[in-house]
Amino acid sequence: MIDGIRFKVCGLTTLVDAEFADRVGADFLGFILYPKSPRYLSLRQYVDMARRLPEGRKRVAVMVEPSRDELNAAFAASFDCFQIHFRLSTPLASVRAWSEQVGRDRLWLAPKLPSDEPMPERLFPLARTFLMDTFHREGFGGSGRVGNLGRFRDLQLKNPEHDWILAGGIGPENVGPVLAESAAKTVDVNSGVEAAPGIKDHNKMKQLVLAVHRARTGKPG
Repeated sequence: MIDGIRFKVCGLTTLVDAEFADRVGADFLGFILYPKSPRYLSLRQYVDMARRLPEGRKRVAVMVEPSRDELNAAFAASFDCFQIHFRLSTPLASVRAWSEQVGRDRLWLAPKLPSDEPMPERLFPLARTFLMDTFHREGFGGSGRVGNLGRFRDLQLKNPEHDWILAGGIGPENVGPVLAESAAKTVDVNSGVEAAPGIKDHNKMKQLVLAVHRARTGKPG
């Protein structure tokens, strides 16, 4: 946590980057188990890495509409949280099954929500945490673009019983204005702190932390 702001570094593929994210204060380490992602890490690769990961940081499995077997395998790998991206057309029974498999408190729901669509209230009982990523038709997150910050702010304000995570195009150059406009308490960073897909830029990670500090305190890092 940096001056009251929690952050997750997502799309980690190497132990070196995970260790550095830990050193700069990341609260969550995200690993993408979705094969179509350029930051894909297989579950076997994660398991090989897991025993050497820093202690004390929450480990997040990032998945897209997983089958029961896929989610069970990730659960067995001892992730702390499960961030699941899904289309709004996904049957509610499937979302409920995810919640029952991993537990409501460990499930992060990330619906693929167009900017003009309201958040479906039927999802609220199924998870404590919701991640809002920028909508784009071609994929599930990972656009590298900032989304509807006003809508995020409103959702967080109107639903304080839930935890809200903001993702999409956040980096050291814009995190200050993004925090001011969205009032986000937790942010997810990925491409904004990369040298290449799946390879983190350690200087950008340091600059992100300094930018959050400046935004929160008005003081230089």
